[in-house]
Amino acid sequence: MSTLVNVDTAHQPRKWKVATVSLAGCFGCHTSFLDIDERLLELIEHVEFDRSPLTDIKEVGRCDIGLIEGGVCNAENVLVLRAFRANCKTLVAMGACAINGGLPAERNRFDLVDVLNEVYHDRPGLSEGSAIPNDPELPPLLPQVRPIHAVVHVDYFLPGCPPSADAFWSFLNDLMAGRTPHLTHALMHYD
Repeated sequence: MSTLVNVDTAHQPRKWKVATVSLAGCFGCHTSFLDIDERLLELIEHVEFDRSPLTDIKEVGRCDIGLIEGGVCNAENVLVLRAFRANCKTLVAMGACAINGGLPAERNRFDLVDVLNEVYHDRPGLSEGSAIPNDPELPPLLPQVRPIHAVVHVDYFLPGCPPSADAFWSFLNDLMAGRTPHLTHALMHYD
């Protein structure tokens, strides 16, 4: 018969709650984050993930750190971003898309109606009568893709396209140690 071990939880360090989300981007920042490889096991000793593709939790809870990749391109992105800001003590824009709109913002040079017509009407090979999707479940597009700091206050920026795994590791360790994150030139990564 086994007995329960009395664990003194008052002296165990608390875990940081971390949430992540991808808005209008390629998911490259999340992939790079996962590239910390076996260091994930060490990170899990200090972090509990809330909303994240790693957990499949759909709504963000109260968190210490929110990591957001991707720009803001539609109404749903705005709602998700505002929920993260409201629930995360520290909000981090990770990657070029979150920081400056990145590749999705290339459409900003054109009128949105012209872009939609080009994609759904005017391209060679499209069948006659092709229509711009008009499903009420699709979030309305914003006229311009915006960086997240154009919608909410951002505490830190983790640059890169995507940031390297080592940059994530250094950045998170600095934050959890109470230091202002500092990335050396060697940790900057743009592919």
